[in-house]
Amino acid sequence: MTQSTGFLDRLAYDTAQRMRVAWYTGHYAAARRLSAAARRDDPAPTKPARRKSSDLPSRRDLMSEMGALFEQEWRHIAAGTYGLPHNLFANPLAMLDLSRQFFRDLPKVEQRRAGNQVFEIVTPDRRDIYPAYYLQNFHHQTDGYLSKDSARIYDFQAEILFTGAADAMRRQALVPLYHCLKRRDQRKLKLLDVACGTGGFLTFVKDNYPRLSITGVDLSPDYLAEARRSLEKWRGVDLVRSNAEAMPFDGESYDVVTCSYLFHELPPRVRPTVAGEMVRLLKPGGTLIFVDTLQIGDRPEFDALLDMFPENFHEPYYASYIASGVKALFKDTPVAHKDDALAFLSKISVFEKPCAI
Repeated sequence: MTQSTGFLDRLAYDTAQRMRVAWYTGHYAAARRLSAAARRDDPAPTKPARRKSSDLPSRRDLMSEMGALFEQEWRHIAAGTYGLPHNLFANPLAMLDLSRQFFRDLPKVEQRRAGNQVFEIVTPDRRDIYPAYYLQNFHHQTDGYLSKDSARIYDFQAEILFTGAADAMRRQALVPLYHCLKRRDQRKLKLLDVACGTGGFLTFVKDNYPRLSITGVDLSPDYLAEARRSLEKWRGVDLVRSNAEAMPFDGESYDVVTCSYLFHELPPRVRPTVAGEMVRLLKPGGTLIFVDTLQIGDRPEFDALLDMFPENFHEPYYASYIASGVKALFKDTPVAHKDDALAFLSKISVFEKPCAI
């Protein structure tokens, strides 16, 4: 796809990103102040930090890297790799409502963090449906991934965590997708998004490739319901509830398989299973696009920040993930690693499955 861009498009993009960063940075700062006040009133002891604050990148450095991400994205937009984001300017009333929900929920999150309450969603009936590692309050969020309220506010929470850069990082997966699909008839191709969540990434895919047939898989019925609402205006969308360890599709069914921010929330023993399952579903000659957090050594100046992340948020498998390598996940599969690209605090890895001889 191509798109002509000019001064007004650049002005719109830059203005929107400044507004987003200011909005979400304000929420981040307010949340930190409220959380700090709550901790002062809480007699529970806190764990000492493993890293000194002097090891952490400065706010100026982080803002500079975020600016580099936005500049990188604009170059892709100007080159026609993908279009201006459809959600560049959000509905103000909707954003105010999400803000209200976020701050209303924040005291519960802080109480959960202070008491290390991370298994609130475990019930006998859920044990029969979901794997044990999934039944946790990841990020100390209310209801984990298993409620309409959680699904409604999740993307807003993610943008606050990354001060407005979460969508831009996720959209960098559109770059290898463009190179994979260019000069091909998208009507004859199929894409599978593993752990699609609320469908945010798939809305960007359909915005750029409306005739591409897409399938999204997720374990949460509530997040899939939110994804259906997000994707309802497009045809060729199939959303399926399934565990990524064993997806209900025939092998070699998809031309492209994508996966964003799943593997750092999987136990080490489960990651190879899910990696193998994604490769099983990829057609010969197909492309696998893998997006997740940076890992130790990708950007040494950010290593301390990565190391501290699971200390502030409930991410029980994060430390083991950032200490591993993406290529190692697929070493026993037939795909070949083609490229890595860094995007602020994320890494995009591309693999290809050889054509049958």
